[in-house]
Amino acid sequence: MTSLRFPSGPRRAVFSPLGFLVVVFLLLTFSSWTGLIAAPKSKDRDKDKDKAKPYAVIAGTVWGPDDRPLYGVTVKIRRANDNAKKAKWEVYSDHMGEFAQRVPAGESDYILWTDLKGFKFADGKPVHLVQQVTVHIYNDEREDTGLHLAH
Repeated sequence: MTSLRFPSGPRRAVFSPLGFLVVVFLLLTFSSWTGLIAAPKSKDRDKDKDKAKPYAVIAGTVWGPDDRPLYGVTVKIRRANDNAKKAKWEVYSDHMGEFAQRVPAGESDYILWTDLKGFKFADGKPVHLVQQVTVHIYNDEREDTGLHLAH
């Protein structure tokens, strides 16, 4: 007949979930009484509000020649009155083909285009951007657009 043997050695303490929550509550309460966790002062919060500048968002989708969204395409953005070759912002399209970039609030025009260096399709055919897109921002808003690629 075989008997069960329990492993010898130190036993671990096991806390119940309720006991764990009580310990965490007591630690947080005690630390706030002693000042270990400092609550933000009202003056600091007012300064943070002053530092937060308004912004606008340019968002869009990159569409392939087959009208499907494309992943990993570099989208470059610049103001219309800046240098024509140099981008101020550079973002990449996500798995849904979408991108977004914060820009300063205020009335301005922005030009969007794609950088397709090193970007290849499975069929091997080269692609190009149909046309650059101009987006007009009036104030602190979100403007949605699309970039279409063709063979």
